[in-house]
Amino acid sequence: MELHLWFQYLGPVTQALLGGVLTWGLTALGAAMAFLGANPSRKLMDLMLGFAGGVMIAASFWSLLAPAIEISGELGMVEWLPPAVGFILGAVFLRLLDLVLPHLHPALKGAKPEGIRAHLMKTTLLVLAITLHNIPEGLAFGVAFGAAGLSPSATLSGAVALTLGIGLQNLPEGLAVAFPLRKAGFSRGKAFFFGQLSAVVEPLFAMLGAAAVEFVRVGLPYALSFAAGAMIYVVVEEVIPESQSEDNGDLATMGLILGFTCMMILDVALG
Repeated sequence: MELHLWFQYLGPVTQALLGGVLTWGLTALGAAMAFLGANPSRKLMDLMLGFAGGVMIAASFWSLLAPAIEISGELGMVEWLPPAVGFILGAVFLRLLDLVLPHLHPALKGAKPEGIRAHLMKTTLLVLAITLHNIPEGLAFGVAFGAAGLSPSATLSGAVALTLGIGLQNLPEGLAVAFPLRKAGFSRGKAFFFGQLSAVVEPLFAMLGAAAVEFVRVGLPYALSFAAGAMIYVVVEEVIPESQSEDNGDLATMGLILGFTCMMILDVALG
């Protein structure tokens, strides 16, 4: 209880930073499995990818879009308009990053490098792909922390639930980078380093998201739905295709259902 009160009195940017450190730490924990010689099967990887997709879909609605709709009404706006505009802009923003940032999806069968053509190592392209995935996640819980306290529809507990949900699905992400690198002949130390490196952007974008909404209350529904649109873009463009690229579609789908359910329970129970 005392810890909760202490956390409550921190500023939103500091809360977002601590949340980002947590999600980065869980990514690093997943990558640390490289030291144990972890060799997950493709079935397990697809199950974890599906779980991550389910968490992100649930978080996009329960923690971001639903509050955005409620806050629009509180501010006297057309309830559906700011969330719709923000959602589309978030997806467009990720699409532009996808076109510009060189990257390679690690688990997609027959994947080719995307983005601006660059003579980069496969390792770098793989890390950039996971980094692209983590940008909207950092923005999402950063915006949630920034919104907490500015509106009855956005709570600190909800922001914490969102952070925990994202952190939970970051565990397999670290492994998703570290394992292919180990398989490619990298040392355990290098595989771990690149695995955790992909989540460094989360604390940075979390602080950016929190700072942005802290100053402009009228922009809250746009910011929340922007993060939701960015996350859904990642799920549809990357996570689901990767989880379905082998013959484990049913397993990946059940993982998605499980992830959605876990995130929904977290958000309702804590938010």
